[in-house]
Amino acid sequence: MAAAGSSPTIVEYFGGEDGYRCGYCKNESGNLSHGMWAHSMTVQDYQDLIDRGWRRSGKYVYKPIMNQTCCPQYTIRCQALRFQTSKSHKKVLKKMLKFISKGDVSKAVSEEEPMDSHIEDAVSCDFVHRGESRVSEAELTPLNEDHPDRVENEDEDKGETKEEVNVKKAELASLQIHGDKDAAVPGEPSPSTKTVHAPPKPGKGADLSKPPCRKAKDIRKERKLQKLLQNQRCTLEGSPLQAEHQALLLQNSKSTTNQPKSIEDFIFVPLPDDAPHKLEVRVVRSSPPSSQFKATFQESYQVYKRYQMVIHKDPPDKPTINQFTRFLCDSPLEAENPPNGPECGYGSFHQQYWLDGKIIAVGVIDILPYCVSSVYLYYDPDYSFLSLGVYSALREIAFTRQLHEKAPDLCFYYMGFYIHSCPKMRYKGQYRPSDLLCPETYIWTPIEQCLPLLELSKYSRFNQDAKAVDEDGIKELGRVRVLHKRTIMPYSVYKKRRKGPSDEASVQQYASLVGQTCSERMLLFRS
Repeated sequence: MAAAGSSPTIVEYFGGEDGYRCGYCKNESGNLSHGMWAHSMTVQDYQDLIDRGWRRSGKYVYKPIMNQTCCPQYTIRCQALRFQTSKSHKKVLKKMLKFISKGDVSKAVSEEEPMDSHIEDAVSCDFVHRGESRVSEAELTPLNEDHPDRVENEDEDKGETKEEVNVKKAELASLQIHGDKDAAVPGEPSPSTKTVHAPPKPGKGADLSKPPCRKAKDIRKERKLQKLLQNQRCTLEGSPLQAEHQALLLQNSKSTTNQPKSIEDFIFVPLPDDAPHKLEVRVVRSSPPSSQFKATFQESYQVYKRYQMVIHKDPPDKPTINQFTRFLCDSPLEAENPPNGPECGYGSFHQQYWLDGKIIAVGVIDILPYCVSSVYLYYDPDYSFLSLGVYSALREIAFTRQLHEKAPDLCFYYMGFYIHSCPKMRYKGQYRPSDLLCPETYIWTPIEQCLPLLELSKYSRFNQDAKAVDEDGIKELGRVRVLHKRTIMPYSVYKKRRKGPSDEASVQQYASLVGQTCSERMLLFRS
C-alpha cells in the first residue's frame, strides 16, 4: 500500500545474541531481542512486522526472543469495534467528565479502581539513541533496480573493522530494552494494581457462598412487576389483558432502556455553557513534523521532562531535547495520504490533550493500515488524579473507531506488549475483547484462551493446532532484496559478488524473522 513515490523500507539488521537489563524483572542480562535500524519504512511493512511480534522505539525496531527472554512480551491488540467499557473504565471517564463539567477535583481514588495512571517501578526510556547507523544517505539511495547486474562505478565502500562493527552493534544495542518502551508506560495506559488473575484481598471481593448482589433499580422493577401481576389477578372491572400488557412492557423495558453505554456516550457528552474547563484533543503529525507540531514542540517537551523527572525520577539533565526527539519524535515511517485512507493520513503522530489552552498530556501513536498502534504516553504530573493513562487509552480506542468510518480496514487498537510474567503489566488484558499473537505461528488468539497457558508457563505457543506453521516463513532466501552499493538486487545475485566471509546465516535469520513477504519488499542494507 506504499504511496506512489514514497521511499522503500531500508533496514540494517543486527543479531540478538547479547542479553540486556530487563525493565520488568530487573534481571541484569535476561532481556534478549533481535533488532534492526530502520532508515525508512512504509506503513504496510511496519504493520506486517508488528503482526510478527516486532515493535519500534524511535527508528530502532526490535523483536523479543520469546522462548529465551526472561519476560516474554506478547503483542496484544484490542478489537476496537467490539470494545466494551468495564466498570473501572467508566469510573475514569466519569471522573474526567465531572472535572470538565463541574470542576470536581476529587482526588480520592477508590480501591476498586484497578488501573493507576503510570508504572512506578519500571524504567522509562532508559536509553538514548547514541548509536544511529553511520551509513551515509548516498549509500542508501537506490540507483538501479531494473538491472541488478549492473553495479554503478564508484569508489569501493570503506571497509569496517570487526571492532568498529562491534562498537556500532553495541551502541545500537543500548537502545534495546534497557527499559524498553513498554517497560515504562510506553505510550500506553498505566498499569493495573488489579491483575487478571489476582486473588482477592482478605475481606474483599465476592463471597461465592452468597447470592450475587442486585441493583436497587432491578429490585424496584421486579416489585412493580409483581404488583401489576397481583393487581391483574385481583381486579374485576380492570382489563386483565391491559395489566398483563403493562407487565410485559415493564419486563421488556430492561432490554431497551438498559442498553450498555458505548465509549462515545461517555466521551462526547454535550457540556453545559458554564463548564469550568475545556478539553480538546489535537492530532499533529510528528514525522515529518507538521507546522502545528513545530509550534508546540517546546511546550510538549517541557511536559515530557516534568513527567520523566516526577514519575520516573530522572535527574534534570537526563530528559534532554535530543533524547526526547530520538525517542518520541523520530520515526522511520513514511507519511502516506491515500484517498481511501483516514483524513490525517498514515504514519506517526502526537495526540495532544489540551486543557484550558495548555498541553497536559501527549499520546504518541502510529496510524497504520489496520490499526492505531500506541507507542508511549506522557503527561503533566499535576493531573495524575485524572488517571490520564487509562483515559488516553480509551480515547485512542474511540479514535480508532472514528478512523474506521473512513478507512474500513482500520479496526484494531494495538497496545504494545502484554507481559503475563510481570503482574504490573497485565492491566492491558482488561481492554476486552483482545487477542494475543502466537509467537510461533503468528495467529491471533483470544486472550481468554491464552491466560490458562500462561499460568502454566511464561512462554507458550497459543495455536493449539500442532500442524500449524508460520505461513509466511522464509521459503526462498535468494529472493530477499538487498541494497548494495546503491543498487537493489536479489540476495542470490549479491551472494555471488560478495567478497569475504559468508553472511548467509545472518541473512537467513533476518528473513525468517521478518517473513518472506517483507523480505521481498524491504531492502536489507549490505555494506
